[in-house]
Amino acid sequence: MELNDRQIRRLEDGREYRGMKMAAKASDDAEEMVVEGYATTFDQSYILFDGNDYRVFEKIAPTAFSECDMSDVIMQYDHGGRVFARNKNGTLALTVDTVGLKVSANLGGTDIGRQLYQEIEGGYTDKMSFGFVVAEDKRESVFDRESGLEIITRTIIKISKLYDVSAVSTPANDMTSISARRFADGVIGEIKAERLERASKIKKLKLMLEV
Repeated sequence: MELNDRQIRRLEDGREYRGMKMAAKASDDAEEMVVEGYATTFDQSYILFDGNDYRVFEKIAPTAFSECDMSDVIMQYDHGGRVFARNKNGTLALTVDTVGLKVSANLGGTDIGRQLYQEIEGGYTDKMSFGFVVAEDKRESVFDRESGLEIITRTIIKISKLYDVSAVSTPANDMTSISARRFADGVIGEIKAERLERASKIKKLKLMLEV
């Protein structure tokens, strides 16, 4: 897939993207058009990448946002650059609770925001994505003999910067696929090395038993 300049810059600065559902929230104030959702939930594994030889799962630890810079976060649509809400002007609220990162945005301040609210209310758009940079993570790898796959679990322990939350048109966008492949490709070498080491140990054990 060919990338545009904006997508390439996002890959180079280490941003990653994930998606969750969102929904419109009823309000007594006609001027307020509020949407809510969780940008992520804690300790729930999801498939990040599914390959021929390995499967990568990911989960977000409850500590992920403890030191995260959320001083200037915007809400967009499909990460397209248009700002629909912003925490600096009070139209976007971000709350870390026991479930995850909760997002609440008032889209009633602009014409395009009100249009997006209608799309969310009508169920035409019901997913969220968010852009962030990982400060610390850990990986665990287990070989599943039944499937013949290396099962890798990545736990994001700390996120250093949250850039944006975004309503998206599809549950999995191109940026998500790209960043997942980028991460998974980075550990292929480690997987191969572990398999070679395991094969070497098995071979040595067989030789010892034959003596």
